[in-house]
Amino acid sequence: MTISDISDISETVLDNPLDTLEQVALNQDWSFDRPGESEMDFVIGGLWSDYALSLNWRDDLEVLHLAAEVDVRVSPAKRSGIVDLIALINEQLFVGHFDLWSEEGVLLYRHGLMLQGGAQTTRHQCEELVSAAVSACDRFYPAFQYHIWGGRPANEALAAALFETQGHA
Repeated sequence: MTISDISDISETVLDNPLDTLEQVALNQDWSFDRPGESEMDFVIGGLWSDYALSLNWRDDLEVLHLAAEVDVRVSPAKRSGIVDLIALINEQLFVGHFDLWSEEGVLLYRHGLMLQGGAQTTRHQCEELVSAAVSACDRFYPAFQYHIWGGRPANEALAAALFETQGHA
């Protein structure tokens, strides 16, 4: 391989990973909207709520970004406690993170899939990207509710969400 071969590889045009995600959505029978080449939106039902997922392909950064909106609005009075809770929750996550859009009080799970250097997405990667988002939202939705509606401090809300029942009744 010569230096010119290497430069040719680095200039390879990436396929749009949203095309792969669209195929996954069709196979899973998910209803979706594709308002543009770099954007895709759909709703997936979770254990506690439906989650609105928005995926964006940034060709200039070669990053596929996923944002899953948690169907919870955070009032200004609850925001500092939610920020504390988000910090505790993010310590538990291996991939992705939760954010609070402070202006609207919207909770989001966000994750970016880096595809630099000509990396291509697979159906399995796309399925796992969506699955990780829904799993994280499902796992921590009760903690958000426990804090917002139950008035519990962040550490108690997280402990309640992480509690796992063992054995059989």
